[in-house]
Amino acid sequence: MAGAASALFLLDIKGRVLIWRDYRGDVSAVEAERFFTKLIEKEGDPQSQDPVVYDNGVTYMFVQHSNVYVMTATRQNCNAASLLFFLHRVVDVFKHYFEELEEESLRDNFVVVVKCQCSFGFSNLSIAFFCLGFSFVIKKISNSAELLFPWQYELLDEIMDFGYPQYTEAKILSEFIKTDAYRMEVTQRPPMAVTNAVSWRSEGINYKKNEVFLDVVESVNILVNSNGQIIRSDVVGALKMRTYLSGMPECKLGLNDRVLLEAQGRATKGKAIDLEDIKFHQCVRLARFENDRTISFIPPDGSFDLMTYRLSTQVKPLIWVEAQVERHSKSRIEIMVKARSQFKERSTATNVEIELPVPADATNPNVRTSMGSASYAPEKDALIWKIRSFPGGKEYMLRAEFRLPSITDEEATPERKAPIRVKFEIPYFTVSGIQVRYLKIIEKSGYQALPWVRYITMAGEYELRLI
Repeated sequence: MAGAASALFLLDIKGRVLIWRDYRGDVSAVEAERFFTKLIEKEGDPQSQDPVVYDNGVTYMFVQHSNVYVMTATRQNCNAASLLFFLHRVVDVFKHYFEELEEESLRDNFVVVVKCQCSFGFSNLSIAFFCLGFSFVIKKISNSAELLFPWQYELLDEIMDFGYPQYTEAKILSEFIKTDAYRMEVTQRPPMAVTNAVSWRSEGINYKKNEVFLDVVESVNILVNSNGQIIRSDVVGALKMRTYLSGMPECKLGLNDRVLLEAQGRATKGKAIDLEDIKFHQCVRLARFENDRTISFIPPDGSFDLMTYRLSTQVKPLIWVEAQVERHSKSRIEIMVKARSQFKERSTATNVEIELPVPADATNPNVRTSMGSASYAPEKDALIWKIRSFPGGKEYMLRAEFRLPSITDEEATPERKAPIRVKFEIPYFTVSGIQVRYLKIIEKSGYQALPWVRYITMAGEYELRLI
């Protein structure tokens, strides 16, 4: 990072400072007001959503979560992407402690704001006391106040040091910054993970049964126009892990990656895949992956996303839906829907939900289905067709009839044309064909670990437009 942040602010939705931490002394709380004024001035501007604002020599970077702005300010030339990523990690840390980061949760944990004169050179120091790691201890001695700063345990000073991001793993921070009924408890020294090169994992972890669960989850995004043409399609995948391993294990993961297999001189036979936009968890050794495409890592304890990826290749819709709408005079409307599964018979989609838009003034539905059940959801102006199990290569039908009011408003706004939305899950199936070739766990104690791998495909933004 070329430069460092000067201060970290948490603001409410009106731009008022809830809490802030000054790291370098060159940005004051007044800058937060200037930031919010600048933000208001940009309302209506097409670029108003830019997370970076510059004004009078100060660069502001921010993210909004619920009704709270998390913002950092700097006078130096910083890596904006790095600081924005840091702000998202700060949100995760606060959510870990508060369950949900919002103004009310911050105020619920606010104790008092005081001003005091310090006998060792500080004056007019405003100190915000928070129970979750932001507490400062005040002790009056001889008409003066001595401030005892537990720097090594304060949350804001652990996640950032002199403007440089430090530790943002909530699980590690919670080991030495603990909360109980609005009181902070601290251990005598930070855990080894803070001083260790592996900051995302503590030492001394022990399980009676060592297991690793790996879920390969792919979300299919599809947009089909009214002519049946696929306008947009892609697959977003994630390797989600849950590790319950003792000690400090070394894990190695192999995929059917085309680049790796070709480099090893192996015949791919059409089973290899080309991964795009790969993003790894910080535990993965990137240099090792760049050299020989080996995914090697020491995993965090518990749940985490090891890797995410994207495939932009044309995807055939797994569940195809056709709808015909017939209006009989102005008194009723009839809808006929065909749903067809376009994947192999050995796979089965579960929890299929097809949301069919209907006119806002439709009433008295009469619905018949060849499979599953359908219910009218007037709050969504939709008919919800649910099919618990949808095997591959099958086709099911739905017929529905709705009554319409006999009197219509001639000046009524045109009827909205909402798309058909589909939700589903297909276990033991992936669109991309990604496969885990091996998952090895090596630990110096030599214990045997049980790896479990599961595949699942689900609908992401899956929409088909009506004529």
